[in-house]
Amino acid sequence: MQFLGPAISQTIQQRIGTIALVVDDYDDAIAFYTQKLAFDLVEDKDLGGGKPWVPVASSTSSGAKLRIGGARSPQQKQGVGNQAGGRVFLFLQTNDFWRDYQQMKAKGVQFNEEPREETYGLVVVFEDLYGNKWDLLQLKN
Repeated sequence: MQFLGPAISQTIQQRIGTIALVVDDYDDAIAFYTQKLAFDLVEDKDLGGGKPWVPVASSTSSGAKLRIGGARSPQQKQGVGNQAGGRVFLFLQTNDFWRDYQQMKAKGVQFNEEPREETYGLVVVFEDLYGNKWDLLQLKN
């Protein structure tokens, strides 16, 4: 018998729940995301075998979480800070661009450019503590 998927009357609901982020040091990463980006530490649990479960998330988000994972292998260590091959990796959306930009700047977040207005909204590229690029973004309504 072949599985053909859900019945047509069923509504499919999917979302990205967690994104893995490879880091060199758990404590440094937790400090950066909670102190500089004002994320919440959702959980810090040992799964055994030296493998912690450490998700962080924006305090006002019901969306995706970042799961901080320590680099163990040489291949994983090469990916630290380059998760998207030099492109913007993640997009932090806000409803108040200037508030968040000023707060992040005051906390020492490294911005790669000056804020700019695009057809879709206000945007600026910043880097996390390892050099992964992010967009801080306020979409137009």
